[in-house]
Amino acid sequence: MKLRKQVTVCGGAIFCVAVFSLYLMLDKVQHEPATRQNAGNFPRSQISVLQNRIEQLEQLLEENHQIISHIKDSVMELTDTGAVSPSGHLPFKSGNGSWVLPFDGRPSLVAVKPQDCQFAVDNHGQSDIQMLDVYSLLKFDNPDGGVWKQGFEITYEPQEWDEQPLQVFVVPHSHNDPGWIKTFDKYFMEQTQHILNNMVVKLAEDPRRRFIWSEISYFSKWWDNVDKQKQEATRKLLKSGQLEIVTGGWVMSDEANTHYFAMIDQLIEGHQWLEANLGVKPQSGWAIDPFGHSATMPYLLKKANLTSMLIQRVHYSIKKHFASTRSLEFMWRQSWDKSSDSDIFCHMMPFYSYDVPHTCGPDPKVCCQFDFKRLPGGRVNCPWKVPPKPVVEANLEERATLLLDQYRKKSKLFRSKVVLVPLGDDFRFDMTIEWDQQFSNYQKLFDYMNSHPELHVQAKFATLSEYFSAVYKAGGVAEGARPPDYPVVSGDFFAYADREDHYWTGYFTSRPFYKSLGRVLESQLRGAEILYSLALSNARHAGMDGRYPVSDYTLLVDARRSVALFQHHDAITGTAKENVVVDYGTRLLKALVGLKRVIINAAHFLVMKNKELYRFYQTEPFLETDDRRATQDSLPQQTLIELDSSGPRYLVLYNPVEQERLCAVSVLVNTAHPRVLTEDGQTLPVQVSAQWAAPTKMSTEVFKATFMARLPALGLAVFHMYSSDDSPMTLRSDTLLRLPGAGVTAHASEPLPIRSQQADAQTFYITTQSLTLGFSGTTGLLENIRLKDDPQEVKLQMQFLVYGTRPSKDKSGAYLFLPDGKAKPYNPKEPPVVRVVEGPLFSEVVAHFQHFQQTVRIHNVPGVDGLSVELTTTVDIRDQNNKELSMRLVSDIQSGDVFHTDLNGFQMQARRQFQKLPLQANFYPVPSQAYIQDGLHRLSLHTAQPLGVASLESGQLEVILDRRLMQDDNRGLGQGLKDNKKTTNHFRLLLERRDMGNASGGLFAKLFSVFRSLFPPAPRGGASEMTDSGANSFPSLLGHMTGAILNHEVLPLPVLPKKRGVPPLQTFCPLKEPLPCDFHLVNLRSIQSPVDPNSPSPYTAMILHRKGLDCSLESQSLGFNCSTTQGQLGVSSLFWGLDLHLLQPVSLTLMHSSPPLANDSSVSLAPMELSAFKLKLH
Repeated sequence: MKLRKQVTVCGGAIFCVAVFSLYLMLDKVQHEPATRQNAGNFPRSQISVLQNRIEQLEQLLEENHQIISHIKDSVMELTDTGAVSPSGHLPFKSGNGSWVLPFDGRPSLVAVKPQDCQFAVDNHGQSDIQMLDVYSLLKFDNPDGGVWKQGFEITYEPQEWDEQPLQVFVVPHSHNDPGWIKTFDKYFMEQTQHILNNMVVKLAEDPRRRFIWSEISYFSKWWDNVDKQKQEATRKLLKSGQLEIVTGGWVMSDEANTHYFAMIDQLIEGHQWLEANLGVKPQSGWAIDPFGHSATMPYLLKKANLTSMLIQRVHYSIKKHFASTRSLEFMWRQSWDKSSDSDIFCHMMPFYSYDVPHTCGPDPKVCCQFDFKRLPGGRVNCPWKVPPKPVVEANLEERATLLLDQYRKKSKLFRSKVVLVPLGDDFRFDMTIEWDQQFSNYQKLFDYMNSHPELHVQAKFATLSEYFSAVYKAGGVAEGARPPDYPVVSGDFFAYADREDHYWTGYFTSRPFYKSLGRVLESQLRGAEILYSLALSNARHAGMDGRYPVSDYTLLVDARRSVALFQHHDAITGTAKENVVVDYGTRLLKALVGLKRVIINAAHFLVMKNKELYRFYQTEPFLETDDRRATQDSLPQQTLIELDSSGPRYLVLYNPVEQERLCAVSVLVNTAHPRVLTEDGQTLPVQVSAQWAAPTKMSTEVFKATFMARLPALGLAVFHMYSSDDSPMTLRSDTLLRLPGAGVTAHASEPLPIRSQQADAQTFYITTQSLTLGFSGTTGLLENIRLKDDPQEVKLQMQFLVYGTRPSKDKSGAYLFLPDGKAKPYNPKEPPVVRVVEGPLFSEVVAHFQHFQQTVRIHNVPGVDGLSVELTTTVDIRDQNNKELSMRLVSDIQSGDVFHTDLNGFQMQARRQFQKLPLQANFYPVPSQAYIQDGLHRLSLHTAQPLGVASLESGQLEVILDRRLMQDDNRGLGQGLKDNKKTTNHFRLLLERRDMGNASGGLFAKLFSVFRSLFPPAPRGGASEMTDSGANSFPSLLGHMTGAILNHEVLPLPVLPKKRGVPPLQTFCPLKEPLPCDFHLVNLRSIQSPVDPNSPSPYTAMILHRKGLDCSLESQSLGFNCSTTQGQLGVSSLFWGLDLHLLQPVSLTLMHSSPPLANDSSVSLAPMELSAFKLKLH
């Protein structure tokens, strides 16, 4: 071991000295211009060549540095992990108390090309308005603006439109929530079907009438229930332009809690339905009700070939600022985009709401008079006490003049003389009388305006795209292009406040049980899509598609639509009535059960060694699922694998990640003497630990078996399990119960004895080869963390806190977070029982409190799985009233007021904690990760479920885990949040050191990095504060992989015992080599048949995302070989045993196709790019 280290150090030192000498020679040549000029031997062309060669040398040196560094890491890994352990190949304890395991000895190299790191270094997008700067600029005060309470007085000169008349486009619409106060089906039966039936009749009565529709979940259900005559009439309305489908997603999705996988999937589901049934391709996006807007959505719409979009719910101070600068229409650009490729034209509605009183102009008292559903005698009236009047000859001039004044004032907020006036509200136009009232009265007003040239106005009903087309025409540009002088905006629009300090930040966490269930379903849907597509392609290749259960496609379709429905902005948000939430949960559970069937059926076919022996029986599954849920609101119960001495049980492990995976896998067994073998018969180390029925009582019948497995990318690995006498490779966990007082006792039993002791205040530790964690002796909560080779601990204190709600009339509810001040420490009635489990594969500390149980686990596994801390927090606050439970991490990282949160799992967004804003305004959505950083470290909290996050002080990160609120918050729901469930939240905590050698990027810095990798750094000194609030930041490669393993867990699928015995099985490796490690396979989705929507076509959609990488953090061994390719991927050589017959670039939702590429072509993706391809695999 010493010899290897000495050789590595000496070799590296000699290499560095040689290169450094060469660098000095080149440096001397480069920095003596006078000598060169005097000698006359260095013309400019030669200098240019020399500079190019220097740059090439820098690149080669960087690559060599990385290779040497990782060879060194691999050598250390082989020695440290027991390849030469004292006892041969048995686990043993090292000098520092951590376990060392026998390892398969395969080195792991990370070869990231310098060019693939450069994107993050050079990334400074070009925009006129960066939203983080706007937040810094604004006072966020709320002066009375007059009739436009949150704005300002608008004036105009009557002759302003003399040269160019005002064009008014009134867009009738009906906003249909797919579940909110009523369930999806009840809304459809009672209102939505009538809206669409009336639409067909009433639009046909006058060709000047228009209507737009958004939610395809409703439209498809209606379509399936109407006759051919209505279907044909609808097609005519679409063809004539009277009816427009806007956005065309399955729902109008939430943009805070949603993950980009599901956002894309619900768009695909809607667009594929439109293509198959109507032949319609949406042009414009329409998002009037999501509670804040993410920068991810414009990117997805642009990649789906939409040209324009509209948003509404934006903070009233932001709206006022944009209105005052006439920036309400802008090109929305991704903050990381240095070109204009991601630009999409966006219209921000200026006023409070999307209802009629807030859309015709700044004065709602006037606009309400032109909502003709509110005519006297109806069920709806005007709160401003001035009702609408029917338009008749006697009042026509007065009514038209009054309305035109509002149109003119609204138009003053925009740069063109084209004004958009939406006309609608929730579930409008369900009665025929409203169609008549609105359309006939408005048509009289339009006719009057248009027939009086002195008014200089042309008004009409329009679709959304007709409005956008007029704006482009007025600007003299093509559809979707940037009109002259229109601003470019980057960033997002969170958090949203609609009035006063009423911030809609509570819904980031509301009903976390269902947020978590939704994400589990998304992961299983992706896993099932990929495995089904691979199984079907392999079955076709083998000529066995007749024997494969192709009909499982109907289960996929059902799950796609259930996942899509849950992305609705009142579903995943947790803002629907209790019975509606149960309806969503029931749909999610049904879809989950179906997906598990798809997975086990596909896995069955793929692991068969001899496909001729494959038989599928609907009533006799070959595999069991990994877990089961008894009801839609219960936590999953892991499947028990029953072992006996008569023979082996087979276990199939599915890895849904596109990289090879080295990880610890835990399964439940019925014996304390399990033995696990690989497919080729090698015995693996197994750690046996107890299952706990209560904090101090273990089960005597169920045990946890944990072993280390190497799994192929997107593949299935086969293991054998036995019950046998004690083997030297089966090791029992060492369990210690730290009891709070004399009254608490431990119930221990053979065969897993435990120790117990009285808790004391002294810090205690658990350790692995990579990490050492310190815990409070009194609370059992995390206190500090130390990385391998780092002599200094980093403070990392875990705290639990409680927020109350205000005593005033405005209180927290499903939408709003209105705390009664700063959080107060959680004070349990009883001190916790703390369980400490240590062993060769994992160690954990479990702290049992009254309202939550937290498990902190570290895995003693080389690579990704062993480099982060696994946090599991099970929360139950059902006995609390008006309380919100928060988990806060307090570190000594000097992050200042800057932190980063992700947008939809797709990109990172810089945030600042603003003292000028109320506490609740500083919370943001965290769908997948948040981090703080300084000059030395980055601390990332990865989450498997969306929640609300904040960094209220330097060095802190906190998430709200659950909220129980007893009252409505006056946003229409009419209920509090009182249906809490026992909820488990899953996190990974990742601490990374900044690589000082890569900070400057110069050759000397790279050489220094080589030295530093061989000679560990000095102890941590003062960390420089990280005050960079630049909008562009990216996770490291390790950060990306940590998120991937958290969100896409390994699925253990036990083979059911067979009377006739189990036929031979083998590992299934679908990829010839893993994808480049900055690529993510978003989906491999079987495209539906154009003939039968419940059957697959021969085509598959492959959606890829190339991730942006931050290489300034220390590179770690990931446990597998990893390389990047500057965005190149050869698709034809990607899949084992399958031939590629078609490779065709398509838009993100598969609607628009480019010419096919040659089958042997490589595809190329820029960093951060999402691309979709249509494949035919056979």
